[in-house]
Amino acid sequence: MIHKAPPHIHQALGLATQALFVSNPNPRVGCVLVSPSGEVIGQGFTQRAGGPHAEVVALRDASGKGFDTSGATAYVTLEPCSHHGRTGPCCDALIQAGVAKVVASLADPNPLVGGRGFDRLRAAGVEVVVGPGAEESRELNIGFFSRMIRGTPWVRLKVASSLDGTTALNNGASQWITSRAARADGHAWRARACAVLTGIGTVLDDNPRLDVREVPTPRQPHVVVVDSQLQLPTDTNLLMNGRDCYVYTASENETKKAALQACGATVIHLPNANGKVDLSAMLQDLGQRGINELHVEAGHKLNGSLVREGLVDELLLYLAPRLLGAGRGIADFGPLTALADGLALEFKSVETLGADLRVVARVQGRDSF
Repeated sequence: MIHKAPPHIHQALGLATQALFVSNPNPRVGCVLVSPSGEVIGQGFTQRAGGPHAEVVALRDASGKGFDTSGATAYVTLEPCSHHGRTGPCCDALIQAGVAKVVASLADPNPLVGGRGFDRLRAAGVEVVVGPGAEESRELNIGFFSRMIRGTPWVRLKVASSLDGTTALNNGASQWITSRAARADGHAWRARACAVLTGIGTVLDDNPRLDVREVPTPRQPHVVVVDSQLQLPTDTNLLMNGRDCYVYTASENETKKAALQACGATVIHLPNANGKVDLSAMLQDLGQRGINELHVEAGHKLNGSLVREGLVDELLLYLAPRLLGAGRGIADFGPLTALADGLALEFKSVETLGADLRVVARVQGRDSF
């Protein structure tokens, strides 16, 4: 928990959470600068991609207030970067500012950094301490760590259901099983994701927007559609708001592909041996496109395929206090012949939202990378 960390790292972690909806595909990082006398003289968090990182924001904050950063300690929730990307190296900025000590929660998993930032700081005579707040920082950046280490996004499967696991009636009716509070919370989880994934069945049945409306956000997540036969209508709501839309298909229908791409979609041909979309290859492709967290809002069939292929990392479940009996379930996979073959989960949190329960359950061992 955050309260276990030293006070200034605690503060930096709080700042990092302010980058939750902002910094993708970059990690969520906070930085606090403290003078030799113990005064906080600057603070900041990573801005939108292409904008300044947390360390630079904190240095500018200190400079703008007229503070001298010589001899200061920088508390930062991730290793300062050491490479030239859209911005310059943060480790160099700290060195040039005369910072005497850097306390960082974690080494950066990006192979372009991977300890080099710490090495350059130490070579310049800056004391480096690593470790405080490590668990909290990694959890906040679980998608970034997943993409850097595994090459794929962190896959979070969101489901709203009755207490007996029904997500829709057999006639398709599902609006609304859960409360307004649960729906607003679901939008907050959409907002933190790089992309929202759905299946063509959901699109044809509901024509969803899958954007963020219930909470303020400075950016909208990309949208991803699994569409084996390329049935996506060109007038779908998903193509109406200018977001990047990635359509994964097994179809070679070049006419439909051209029509969708004329509407702004990117169509990716990734078939498996069964004429469906290769879901594992899709995740690898999304990782290459900078997707850290993939938020799945799909039907029981696609959910079942993702579970069956071992591609789900975490479940975000909203459970309404009602029973609906026979209907569509959370994920269509199996049937299993032994209880031990079920998907083993561990509860990360259980909270009430209005009348509903929100359960975050992680697949056992999925965060061991």
